Amino acid sequence: MTTAPPPALTPGMRTGIFLLLALVMLATRINHFGPLPDASWAVFFVAGFYLRGSARWAFPLLMALAVLVDFFVITGQGMDFWSHYCVSVAYWFLVPSYAAMWLGGSLLRKAYTGLHRRELGLLIALALVATTACYVVSKGSFYWLSQSWLTASAPARSVGGWITNLGDWYLPYLRTTLAYVGIATLAHALVVLGAGALAGAGKRLPQR
Repeated sequence: MTTAPPPALTPGMRTGIFLLLALVMLATRINHFGPLPDASWAVFFVAGFYLRGSARWAFPLLMALAVLVDFFVITGQGMDFWSHYCVSVAYWFLVPSYAAMWLGGSLLRKAYTGLHRRELGLLIALALVATTACYVVSKGSFYWLSQSWLTASAPARSVGGWITNLGDWYLPYLRTTLAYVGIATLAHALVVLGAGALAGAGKRLPQR
């Protein structure tokens, strides 16, 4: 298998990929407890891979979409967005959290040369690191900054409590994110292999 760098995506291809990822996030984020888990973290990772170099417009638009979905879901339930349990100062830490996912995908794209075992290893390592960083920032900020913890029945904040809280949800978030990244990886491999097969068949056709 060739180790030549993959061809650059055209503007049309970038737009199409962005719209597809936005649709996936919209379809899954709209109901966090629905049959399809929220794919937002994986969307930012995959976007970092395919839309590397387009962060100035793609990242803000995906962030805006995430906030808009949350806004309409919360207000659609008759609740005030700014008074909701999940919306506090910590809510804005979703920006660096999702940026960690984007950076992981972007670093993978930078090192990507084709479908090789090296790339698979990098994919696994970067997905693990990015997801862990995203989780620590998003959940850690909620634990330390959200006023939702300041109730009469809630234990006082502490380092031990924070570590326990992180451990409670880490594996479910990790499984969900890696599952979506795995689906995207499989789709990518099928497209690359299919395109290579078509290109090889075209070269073998008799010239007229």
